[in-house]
Amino acid sequence: MERSTIVRVHEGLHARPATRFVKLAKSFESEVEIIKDGKSASAKSAVKLMLLAVKENDEVTIRTKGADEIEAVEALVGYLENPLAGLAEEQAPGEPDAAAAAGVTLKIEPTKPAAFEEEISGALKGVAASEGYAVGTAFAHFPPEIKPERRTLSVGDINAELIRFAEAVEAVQARMNASLASDTLSANDRGIIAALRDIAADDELRDEVVATINTGSDAVTSVIGAAAKIAAQFGQVDDPYLNARADDVQAVGRQICLALLGQADISLDEIPERAILIAEDIGAWDLARAPLKRIGGIVCGHGGATSHIAIIARAHGIPAVLGMGAQVHDLAKAREIALDGHRGHVVADPEGPVLDRFRTRIDEAARVREALKAFRDTTPRRADGTIIEVAANIGSLEEIDAAREAGAMGVGLFRTELLFMRHMHLPSEDMQAETYAALAKAFAPYPVIVRTLDIGGDKPISGIEFPQEENPFLGWRGIRMCLDRPDIFKPQLRALLRAAVHGNVKVMLPMVADVSEVRATRALIETCKAELAAEKVTFGEFQLGVMIETPAAVLIAPALAKEVAFFSIGTNDLTQYIMAADRLNPTVAKLNDVTNVAVMSAIEMTARAGVAAGIMVGMCGEAAGRPDLIPEFLRMGLTELSMSPASIQRAKKRIAELGA
Repeated sequence: MERSTIVRVHEGLHARPATRFVKLAKSFESEVEIIKDGKSASAKSAVKLMLLAVKENDEVTIRTKGADEIEAVEALVGYLENPLAGLAEEQAPGEPDAAAAAGVTLKIEPTKPAAFEEEISGALKGVAASEGYAVGTAFAHFPPEIKPERRTLSVGDINAELIRFAEAVEAVQARMNASLASDTLSANDRGIIAALRDIAADDELRDEVVATINTGSDAVTSVIGAAAKIAAQFGQVDDPYLNARADDVQAVGRQICLALLGQADISLDEIPERAILIAEDIGAWDLARAPLKRIGGIVCGHGGATSHIAIIARAHGIPAVLGMGAQVHDLAKAREIALDGHRGHVVADPEGPVLDRFRTRIDEAARVREALKAFRDTTPRRADGTIIEVAANIGSLEEIDAAREAGAMGVGLFRTELLFMRHMHLPSEDMQAETYAALAKAFAPYPVIVRTLDIGGDKPISGIEFPQEENPFLGWRGIRMCLDRPDIFKPQLRALLRAAVHGNVKVMLPMVADVSEVRATRALIETCKAELAAEKVTFGEFQLGVMIETPAAVLIAPALAKEVAFFSIGTNDLTQYIMAADRLNPTVAKLNDVTNVAVMSAIEMTARAGVAAGIMVGMCGEAAGRPDLIPEFLRMGLTELSMSPASIQRAKKRIAELGA
């Protein structure tokens, strides 16, 4: 079966949209091809797909053959016709919007003083990849080149070498998977590493290496050759974004070679505070795992404005100048580096008027940042004087500093599932109690709302066997699973009771659809209190609330309001369930709109029920941070808004304007 369409994906099928397209294609049993200008490629190979250079507004044909060919065509064509495909995914706390993270250029011109429009004496010119000015100590990062071994294998050694190569690929993927599991990675960096991991396992690279090994060449030489060949193919494509993927292929090839040789790359862990990183090239995986807060700027010989290095730098606000070529080796000899990420200028050992000008620009930028922080410590109020709590959504203790720095008035959503997912075994009651206590202490006297375990078949964890479900989002998850597994739920409730002595802890139940679930939880809490008292373990009290995210919870909100101390509206899942549209399915992405009248009506119904009962009504979906919607939410009666730390000061400013 085949069907033609016009590609509407923003900027076409570059790295991450291509990766997600391939993931979607692999979810079907059918063989899937994509055809453009008479050339075809497997839709299940990210490398082959990117080499096809499918751009926005190109006409392509999807051809499928197999048991589910109709469903495959419909889903893949739907993806290609969605302008937000590859961008519309849920963001992690504290991250920029998905379009910005994916390298989409926003047409906002930076303010550049007229004096800097002049050429800078002694400046070297590169590609302006990430805006900003920086002056700092030069930190040269030039890992040794990996050279081909050029060993000739005997026929009897070939199979062992193939196994060695396969194990190296597995090792690289395992390291990348470990990085993806880290709470410290941003959504943007996680997407980049996922794309690199897929390149490491791609059939195009693997088949090329296997074919070369089968001719008697050693694995290291074969990987270097295969990576160079595929990188050259990317370099010949008439598209700057796809040209930049050549660097990604080479970076992945290097990691596989290091695994083959049993070596580790030179670490960036020792980079000094605010230093300027100078490198011939740096893999996106290495940069994403580096101590980015310490890096003052980046200067590279390779890379361009669409490279993954540039995307990471922009996402973290690090000035960067790339594409310096051989000049970068001269810069490596400098003591100090000044760079202008707006214009792509780099100066080695700046002094006199040039250094003064850079420092002036840096000072001006700092003043702008400080002006944006004016609302950090503001306590926003409605016109009637009611305080509006602007809190943070976080998932780990590592995110506390960012939330406090942003001015969070507590935590409106602490996702406990990450605590469970990051360990090989279920976390003990003591470990949980320590985590929740640290959270409570960090934000006291502000409240912290801890969501009980919201886990299901879509994101399984060690120690819990989940059934295979057709739709895990509608299955055994959240409060449903917890009530069925008191051996898991009771240790969490006991840990929360123990942590409550350290601060204003509140507990929120996810996926509630019936009043009986709240009552059953209350009974379990009383059992836990009795056990702790008998064991002479100190514990406190906490308020119990529910997350409003199911249509059922909206419809029974008046009854729920009589049972709990607060509501918190989870707009992400509520929108998904109200609109009956999977938020991870790109073919129905346009339906996942919180501003749809049906969703806004559900929010207002919930707010009305909570206000009538005299309980707090809050919101912990990302919609809570939208300046255009905040006035409406306050009109409905919400008095708590919880969001990514990056949105907090903007939200406080908006509320202050409304109350003025």
